[in-house]
Amino acid sequence: MVLWPLVAIAFLVGFFFVFGGYFGVTRLPGKMLQRKLEARLDEIAPEPVEKVSGDGILKVVAEGPIPSLDRIISSSERGSALGRWIEQSGVKIALSALVLIAAVCGSVGAVIVWMAMRTALIVPVGFAAGCAIPFVFLSVKRTKRLRAFEEHFPEALDLIARALKAGHAFVTGLKMVADEMEEPIGPEFRKTFDEQNFGLPLKDALENLTLRIPSLDVRFFATAVLIQRETGGNMAEILENLAHVVRERFKIMRQVRVHTAHGRFTGYVLLALPAFLCVALSFINPDHMNLLFRERIGQIMLMVAIGLQTTGYFWIRQVIKIEV
Repeated sequence: MVLWPLVAIAFLVGFFFVFGGYFGVTRLPGKMLQRKLEARLDEIAPEPVEKVSGDGILKVVAEGPIPSLDRIISSSERGSALGRWIEQSGVKIALSALVLIAAVCGSVGAVIVWMAMRTALIVPVGFAAGCAIPFVFLSVKRTKRLRAFEEHFPEALDLIARALKAGHAFVTGLKMVADEMEEPIGPEFRKTFDEQNFGLPLKDALENLTLRIPSLDVRFFATAVLIQRETGGNMAEILENLAHVVRERFKIMRQVRVHTAHGRFTGYVLLALPAFLCVALSFINPDHMNLLFRERIGQIMLMVAIGLQTTGYFWIRQVIKIEV
């Protein structure tokens, strides 16, 4: 049993060695040829060439360390949904890189759990927890980015409405939002403006915006614009009314968070209290607590307790969740 950590470390070292060799064989020659080509182009045209940024006409897709794995994952429905999920988080990472990071975190988590518990029964739990760390990080980034977009979305609507009142076209209003507002509003409207400017119908460009930003307010915006273009009406007034509705909905959401604060903090306390007591009792009476980690029945009780605590926490979240 003592050899298990050494075996795990040897596995990780061998994994990185094989991965590094594969990367050197598959990617290094291409990079060397690319450098030779760039050097040759510099000799022919020494003047600095202006490069098109990532927001230009071409969509730049992040290429991971294993392109074949990227293609395999992207070809499936769940893989494409995962790629869209990563794009919504705003993190520049490829699918294969995310899978490799999750595998490494899972291996490290499994080794740490085995060294702490000294049993193979809970190693899969450590591996699953380690694999979940990158996805939890992306989920937090995605939530923050979408929330920031929704909070500043009324300002973008007001800016477009003022542009329309000043006599500008709707597409010009999109460009003004893209130029004057910061992440994430500006880049997303920049993509919409560029897609429409390079020949994509406005309907498709707005539908792509709703796919990139899965928000009810954005769907209202796209639907209102498309209906107005078909039936007519005062677009500036429509956007101002929509901005007012969005702001009022945010007020209601804040009131709901205030009224459900007791339930949310109850869930946090109930989740943190057993872990806090476990750490405290480990210092007060280590022999008493070590039985939970050394004995088989104690390990089973710990796993059941963790499962029940997690279930209770998500149950409380569902109880206090109110759709606005």
